[in-house]
Amino acid sequence: MKVVLRTGATATVLLTAAIAHANPDGIVATAADPDNPADLHTTVEYAYEVDTSTIFREQVGDTTDPNAPLPLVRDLTFRQVRHTITPRAELGIYHDTWLSVALPIVVTQARELSLANGIPRDGSSTLLDGILPMQGFDARDPGTAPPGDLVFRGAARHGLDQVHLGLNVAPMSQARDATKPTWKLGGELRLAVGKIMTFDAMDPDSANGVSKGVHEVRVWTSVDRRFERTEAWFEMFWQVPVATKKGSLFADPGFGSTNITYGQQAGAAFGVEAYVVDDKANQNQISLDVGGKLAAHFEGRDYTEMWEPFALAGDAAATGPLVVDSDPIADGAQTASHPGITNFENYLETSARAAVRAQLGPHVRFAATVDLVWKTDHIISFADAGVDLPTCGGDVVVDCENEANDLVNPGTREVNPVHVPLIDLVGHRYHSENNFGVVVGVMGQMLF
Repeated sequence: MKVVLRTGATATVLLTAAIAHANPDGIVATAADPDNPADLHTTVEYAYEVDTSTIFREQVGDTTDPNAPLPLVRDLTFRQVRHTITPRAELGIYHDTWLSVALPIVVTQARELSLANGIPRDGSSTLLDGILPMQGFDARDPGTAPPGDLVFRGAARHGLDQVHLGLNVAPMSQARDATKPTWKLGGELRLAVGKIMTFDAMDPDSANGVSKGVHEVRVWTSVDRRFERTEAWFEMFWQVPVATKKGSLFADPGFGSTNITYGQQAGAAFGVEAYVVDDKANQNQISLDVGGKLAAHFEGRDYTEMWEPFALAGDAAATGPLVVDSDPIADGAQTASHPGITNFENYLETSARAAVRAQLGPHVRFAATVDLVWKTDHIISFADAGVDLPTCGGDVVVDCENEANDLVNPGTREVNPVHVPLIDLVGHRYHSENNFGVVVGVMGQMLF
């Protein structure tokens, strides 16, 4: 549901799609205008999301042909359901300039992994390698094996990840000059404030947070133009991590680790809204909005589909197969838990959008939206073994090695502490394929 309260003059409004929180539209919060000290827009959005994918794994040794491509074997299927409510407010502070704040609250988030169709338990490499117990694991009832082909059920998560604080301006506004489009620019600081998303096999209910613990900056721009019976919009954005919260799993493990930050994102969205009914006298409208979105996710680290099983198998207290050595240069193994998050490959997210909207008089509006989302196939576990340091000599006296080679030498600062050959080495890596998602949103709007 989306509710907007506005004082002052009414402008043309385009409801934003549930999957994007700053779609281009024609509404501008302003202040310091004659007879209009300040606009205040308050919003509530609800989104129901379902994401699915197939987990493949590289199977070294499945072929004897040296020229054959690396064999990929279906292993598991993934499913996630999430309900999100996002209160939002925009306050005009000057002519076509406003502050914004949003709180995306995850009401519930649930994840499951099942055996892929036709794969028995003794045919799953994830189970055979001990990453998951042969009987599976249910974080909601750890003492009971999950039923049927279900091999993993994650903790029931809820809470707040970030607070979104923005400063925005509209250099051009169609409400002020009908010959021009509405052009908006915005910058947003996304502060991680919620409980860190971790996994605890001994007490899963206590580890129910949803926050990545990553502070991000997002910049965006949009253009919107209302015509007689249509309205077109376009948006671009870029989002980058800038810091981490204490306790975040994205903390730098040091030594030869690479690509340790949460991945950057950039993309564009576009669409056209057609007014089927446009009764200007009574301000009654019915419209259909269709569009799409492209978002590039750049290489980095993330909570992938397998992060909870990886954290389970990397629990140092249980001596699992993914336990890491946190200090590769110290004598003996300095055992530490694998964080679960892993390096992922660049991938592209595309989505198609449709919305039906109705306006009943000048104050009441409703909308229902549907987004269909696809992601390109990508690798989700491929941390590098480390970084080969330059040979010491001449002006190079620090961060160097005595041997002249192109290898990552064990027991040196070159080693990446979170590299685990069982999941990161070529021939053992995990792939996410056949990604598909659906986002359903319901919004209502009132203007006063």
